[in-house]
Amino acid sequence: MSLLREIALTDTTPAARPSFDARSMTGADGLAEITLDDKVYTLRITKAGKLILTK
Repeated sequence: MSLLREIALTDTTPAARPSFDARSMTGADGLAEITLDDKVYTLRITKAGKLILTK
């Protein structure tokens, strides 16, 4: 099989990754807590509509 044919047959579909809506994740105050390895982080939506993640 030629190299071009092998490349054409290779699956190039990217792996699916989880997708979340930040406004759904946060409460009415625009804050959510996220835990990673027993550490708690705060996700905040700013008045300008940007996301900030702090420890």
